[in-house]
Amino acid sequence: MSPSPGHVELDGAWWPRSRDLTHELSALADVLDPLWGRITHIAVNPRYWPALPRKVCVNGHVVEVGWFTSEQDPHKILLLSYTAGRWDLLVIPPETSAPSAARLMAAASANTGPPTTATALVAAEQAGETSSSCEATTGRPGRLVVGM
Repeated sequence: MSPSPGHVELDGAWWPRSRDLTHELSALADVLDPLWGRITHIAVNPRYWPALPRKVCVNGHVVEVGWFTSEQDPHKILLLSYTAGRWDLLVIPPETSAPSAARLMAAASANTGPPTTATALVAAEQAGETSSSCEATTGRPGRLVVGM
């Protein structure tokens, strides 16, 4: 079972390799900064991150990181840029299997059906997942961002 298609208020998805937020945010922003314009702020929900940086270095400049517990979905990250605006990305848990991550990435860019949240997408995928979370994921791409 996969997440039911529905309109999602997301601009894409991000599949980090680990729960090391400092490293993962720097790597994500390093790639997106030249493509989208200078990233100025990043907002996360701290629920699934063991350590939260206040700032990360991105392509030679510092980006402030904020966190919000009740205002932001724990499975979503917000990136802000002066030139290109705001992006809301689904955060696919690092331990997710490759097939599940692919379904979540597709669902994150769906624009049909009733609105749903990032957490609802992840919960639907986890409820329907039949493969073991320990299955090998060799060949898995490092970071994926879709639906921009």
